[in-house]
Amino acid sequence: MTAPQLRLQNLFVQHPDAVAAVFEGKQPALKNNSKFALHDINLTIARGEQIAIIGPSGAGKTTLLHTLAFAHQASSGVITFNEKSPWELSSSERHDLRRQLFLAPQTPPLPARQRVVTAILAGKLPQWSFATALRNLIKPVAPLEAYQALSRFNLQDKLYARVDKLSGGERQRCGLARLLLSNAQLLLVDEPLSALDPQLAAQTLETLQQEASTRNASLICSLHQVDHARNKFTRIIGLREGKIQFDSRQVTDQMIADLYQNTLPEMKTDAYPLVSHIDKPVCY
Repeated sequence: MTAPQLRLQNLFVQHPDAVAAVFEGKQPALKNNSKFALHDINLTIARGEQIAIIGPSGAGKTTLLHTLAFAHQASSGVITFNEKSPWELSSSERHDLRRQLFLAPQTPPLPARQRVVTAILAGKLPQWSFATALRNLIKPVAPLEAYQALSRFNLQDKLYARVDKLSGGERQRCGLARLLLSNAQLLLVDEPLSALDPQLAAQTLETLQQEASTRNASLICSLHQVDHARNKFTRIIGLREGKIQFDSRQVTDQMIADLYQNTLPEMKTDAYPLVSHIDKPVCY
């Protein structure tokens, strides 16, 4: 039997803001009077799975993705990736392990004054020597690869544009083009559709899923667009107040209603309400 790619057991993760406040000697402001952003998380993820994470704002979706990327260390519990426990490794060994994954944050860290081609090629940094990375800052070493990645998001005409000339949606898709140039086997994507119109959102999600399928990589994607999650992903994790409310391949309207109870205006759909029997109007 093949070992799972990722396994989380009884994981508790503190609020990043609370950790920072403690270091600064301040009293942290805690949501729901809890110091934990994630509570008792148990997950097993096989290589090649495509999973959507949904839930209200503040549910812990971003914290979970950052924990999976070894950016947040759990207060307790166990996380293993490819049968290795990242926090039992040295810093250099953990850095090497991170080369096997790619985290695409909602706001990609693209240097404002850099050309798009250079910023996109940074997705290949884990594969390059220091000399190649330095040379790329002077002159792009693989502009055709950057062009091809951008073309999959209809951004090929932005190849030599400056990052600070891009719109929010264009910058977001450039961050995803970086992902295409990586060779990661675990793709962690945080709210990739938040700045996109419905048509671009559908195209972008399709590109990400095709790429994951082609390389047999796992794709874990946090989404506010519930209809995209239900229509495009076979496994959906519902997160609320840092706890897994459901982890299912058959998500019902009632499960969605319970997940977004008292927060329904946050539940985004492109064209229609998913839960017809609820009295509250859904705002889009």
